[in-house]
Amino acid sequence: MRTRFASDSGLTRRMVVTMFLLGLLYVAFVGVLIALGVRALTVLVIAGVMLFAQYFLSDRIALFAMGGREVSPQEAPELHGLIDRLCALADMPKPRVAIADSDVPNAFATGRNQKKAVICVTTGLLRRLEPQELEGVLAHELSHVAHRDVAVMTIASFLGIVAGLMTRFALYAGLGGRSRDDRGGLPIGLIILLVSILVYAVSFLLTRALSRYRELAADRAGALLTQRPSALASALTKVSGEMARIPTRDLRAAEPFNAFYFAPALSRGQSLANLFATHPPLQKRLDNLAKISAELGR
Repeated sequence: MRTRFASDSGLTRRMVVTMFLLGLLYVAFVGVLIALGVRALTVLVIAGVMLFAQYFLSDRIALFAMGGREVSPQEAPELHGLIDRLCALADMPKPRVAIADSDVPNAFATGRNQKKAVICVTTGLLRRLEPQELEGVLAHELSHVAHRDVAVMTIASFLGIVAGLMTRFALYAGLGGRSRDDRGGLPIGLIILLVSILVYAVSFLLTRALSRYRELAADRAGALLTQRPSALASALTKVSGEMARIPTRDLRAAEPFNAFYFAPALSRGQSLANLFATHPPLQKRLDNLAKISAELGR
């Protein structure tokens, strides 16, 4: 579907390469399983059902898990007004609007396409941000919707699901069994376990890299749409700083949903700048927005 959100060719190339590597890894993994004589049909069927549910029910699952509820324009006129304006600027359908009762200041977008999309913000975010800052966050989230990032990440996670299931199956079946050559070599169960763990680890790192790329792309697209990168940078700084005031227990409860969030909920002592992060380091995002600001001459 068409959109006026700006594209980023450099980040797009990185995402394409990452998806290609994931696909290549998947083909190699299936080839190894076939070579070992494993009937992977059961695993693929189970993984396919999980992927189907995640893909088609992502909006309902995310809202339920995070305690979000849809709100009408009468219930949240300012929030709806900002989203109406941004959707008009971006020439895209208006998503459903929801609010989650949480003091953790954050927002997320979900839904497999623009027609099924939902934008949800927390009450903690609404209390803390100025209108221009909130607009920047909403533009970031609408960019995820326009670029179908939820669908992309769901598909990208498929290999990890398959590898994880294979690991569990190998563990449940036991690591024993005959060796491949019947001459005392490694048991097939152990080989499957080791290969599955390796594939899961690589796919996990590639998926996290893809997640970080899409966050940078959403920052850029959102900033260019509003023409106010400084407002988005201010929101990022404020949200990240406010995280330090949130009780550790609440942050830990929110951490499983970091891949969805505008900014990750991290417990004290953790760092964004590592291979396992769902988001780029805060400073990298701010530097990226500063570069955009310079490009716009403001």
